[in-house]
Amino acid sequence: MNAPPLTTVIVLNWNGKDDLLRCLGSLEPLLSDRFRVLAVDNGSTDGSADAVRQRFSGVELLALERNFGYAGGNNAGFRHAMQKNPEYVVFLNNDTVVAPDAVARLTAVLRDDSDAGIAVPEIFYMDDPDRIWYAGGVVRLGLGLVRHEGIRELYGPAYARRKETGYATGCCIAMRSLDFERLGGFDERFGMYCEDVDLSLRVRKAGLTVICEPAARVWHRVSASYGSSMHPRKIVRKSAAMLYLMRKHRAWSGFILYPFALLMQAAGALLHRIVRKPTGRS
Repeated sequence: MNAPPLTTVIVLNWNGKDDLLRCLGSLEPLLSDRFRVLAVDNGSTDGSADAVRQRFSGVELLALERNFGYAGGNNAGFRHAMQKNPEYVVFLNNDTVVAPDAVARLTAVLRDDSDAGIAVPEIFYMDDPDRIWYAGGVVRLGLGLVRHEGIRELYGPAYARRKETGYATGCCIAMRSLDFERLGGFDERFGMYCEDVDLSLRVRKAGLTVICEPAARVWHRVSASYGSSMHPRKIVRKSAAMLYLMRKHRAWSGFILYPFALLMQAAGALLHRIVRKPTGRS
């Protein structure tokens, strides 16, 4: 009798066929009886599901009838994956490419540290592979602040150490399946953003830690859904999610201070865009 799969990677997709195929291509060499990949298609209309069937016979596909959002789609994928009872589950954005050893390094953190509830990789911009997008997360809900550490910085010794951090980005989250199930999965009341912060806070309230493992590397095509981190629709949806997050965790002062934190982040992103030197990439 075959042993149950040790790890299942759940890749959520909505109308991102090209991104999805690239992501699955980076995972395909790892497929085995102990490493499974589940592509969850959130009711796409761009032929994503058919493309997966044609290109990746070793990847399991769950085609949902409509878009259930980030939380709903991932929760559905988790319930499906649990039919094979994996010990670890990894939630991965479709607009990513993973290093060959990234998933193994994340699950090793969970295997070796019983206090670790989430393991998250260091994540880089896909179009600037040495520049950091995420090297840890800072959460100060009372100040209305949620931000990435190291964002837009070049990788260096300061970001080479494994550390406990405030929250894991939903771009890539590794957990023990039993922990994710015990905590009730992602909160589907969030529209699109902050589900990852909420899950991380619940993990921490349960007495576990969130660990950023820099030896695990992922590259992310940032803001593939909207094309820009400063897209007005993205800002509106992210702000709505932040307000719900602060209400859920009773961070009342954050309601007053969040607009200022948002303005500061927007100004920082704009300044970076103005002063950043060309990288030479077309």
